[in-house]
Amino acid sequence: MIRIIKVTDNNIIDDAVKLRLEMLREVNSLPDDHTFSDKFIEDTKKYILSGDQSSFTAYEDGTAIGCASICYYNVMPTYVHPSGKRAHIMNIYTKPDSRRQGLASTLIFMLIEEAKEKGVTEITLDAADNVRDLYYKTGFTRTDEGMVMDINKMLRQNIENAERTGCKPQVCGH
Repeated sequence: MIRIIKVTDNNIIDDAVKLRLEMLREVNSLPDDHTFSDKFIEDTKKYILSGDQSSFTAYEDGTAIGCASICYYNVMPTYVHPSGKRAHIMNIYTKPDSRRQGLASTLIFMLIEEAKEKGVTEITLDAADNVRDLYYKTGFTRTDEGMVMDINKMLRQNIENAERTGCKPQVCGH
């Protein structure tokens, strides 16, 4: 039987973080033995325990097999989203042996229900191509609205351009 538990205090934080790191290795094509810094792990624990978010961990026979998180944030109210309350789903992960049994969908619906209770009017997520169908089935749609900037990517490009050209981006405009 599968049991889903909300991560609160220190009840299951280590399991939640372990699954998240496993997911990060998989989606970023990192080797199984890739280690994350102690700071990264501690910051993750801190955020799960005190950030404006909710995380759930799924267990089967006492073993953690899946996780999901939703982060909440506020923006200025708009006509379409008068509450200004928004959320971003992250870390939907099911261990390979437990996939295709409906667990990810269940976790997503739990996150959506919690977001509704908090007055959220828009939920976003980032999806790899191989799992988009899951999100479509749970009610998400693809949108061409808006734009995004990856600050880290931009900074890396600026550094590469500066190294290649010898110009500083602010001076040369590269």
